[in-house]
Amino acid sequence: MPDAHQCRSGFDDHRNSDRSTSTFAPTCILGRIDLDLVVVGGAGHVGLPLALAFASTGLRVGIYDIDANAVAGIRAGEMPFAEHGAPELLAEVLAAQRLEVDTDAAMLERSDTIVIVIGTPIDEFLNPKLSMLRDALRQLVPHIQNGSLVVLRSTVFPGTTELVAETLRAAGKRVDVAMCPERILEGHALEELRSLPEIIGADDDVAADRAARLFQRLQPRTVRVSAREAEIAKLLTNTWRYMKFAIANQFFMLAHGSGIDYGNVLRAIKQDYPRAADLPGPGFAAGPCLLKDTMQLASFAPDHFPLGHSAMQINEGLPSYIVSAMERRFGPLRGRAIGILGMAFKAESDDPRASLSYKLRRLLLWAGADVLCADPHLKRDGIVALERVVRESEVLVLAVPHRAYRALNLDPRCLVDVWGALGPINV
Repeated sequence: MPDAHQCRSGFDDHRNSDRSTSTFAPTCILGRIDLDLVVVGGAGHVGLPLALAFASTGLRVGIYDIDANAVAGIRAGEMPFAEHGAPELLAEVLAAQRLEVDTDAAMLERSDTIVIVIGTPIDEFLNPKLSMLRDALRQLVPHIQNGSLVVLRSTVFPGTTELVAETLRAAGKRVDVAMCPERILEGHALEELRSLPEIIGADDDVAADRAARLFQRLQPRTVRVSAREAEIAKLLTNTWRYMKFAIANQFFMLAHGSGIDYGNVLRAIKQDYPRAADLPGPGFAAGPCLLKDTMQLASFAPDHFPLGHSAMQINEGLPSYIVSAMERRFGPLRGRAIGILGMAFKAESDDPRASLSYKLRRLLLWAGADVLCADPHLKRDGIVALERVVRESEVLVLAVPHRAYRALNLDPRCLVDVWGALGPINV
């Protein structure tokens, strides 16, 4: 058990009266401070890679999460989801005793650096829902030490960072608060945490300097903005991607609905023409972030962001368009066996959150089809072996272009492929 006055090497001692911003140095801190940082909500797709990355730099990292099954699995060295390079790194940092995982919020009392990976989702009316973060704060506040750095990491509605700071001040906590939004590509988080510049959003220099020093352990480049600017930057980043996918899908539906081969049109537009290099092909634009963040931006600017709502209608409407196109091509779908290839929200992922494949399945069922679903990365109710889906289906729909499907020799007369991943776009 550490002494009451435990000396350790860590972040600068920011508890002194002049709030020094010196670099890393040995500090003597009152109480049992034996973790360099704690990641709250750290068993998920954002928090766990971040915790592993920090632990790989030599820091002692704690993960606090209320998901007992995920916590138990991580303790046992099991990744709860696919992430390139993560299983090996998890085994390494556990063996080196640089990672602890717990379901007890008291873990926060052992650190003066807290990274909160709890965002603001949207409700059934597509409006931001702050209750999850508020409820978590009520649980966390008693365990946050005075003088701590509190970093918000997940996407939040603009103004949330200020709300968190005010909540902590009202509870008598003297802390520094920063917003440092994640911008990782799921599945490649460990690589991008060390390659992408970090946005440091803070409204005072002390919080900004402390957050910058924390993330500079991963890579040296940071971009300093205010907390509100960091919140907006993350929303705009994901909204821009969502809108690019929407225009691609709108172009496809416009051409296809007129009997034009959009694959040939897209090839003509992009071939050796650099100004069209960033025009995506059509396909499902889904997942836990893009729609959510676009709708948060729309809520932030009510009646002033019609492009966001239009993008949502286009992207969310693509499964319905595909079903209608199938009915025109194959006739009534009632009683027909339809196979869906891919149920994750994107290729090579095992994450089904907000996947439009499930919307496609529901629409096909409403049309009276008998639907079979396959995905090489998912094991869930309703997903069966690929061989069975191919064998028993009259029509196959490529919903997610997983690499595993490229080796299939499918009859194009019975294939729906909006991606053009197995040949020409075929809808």
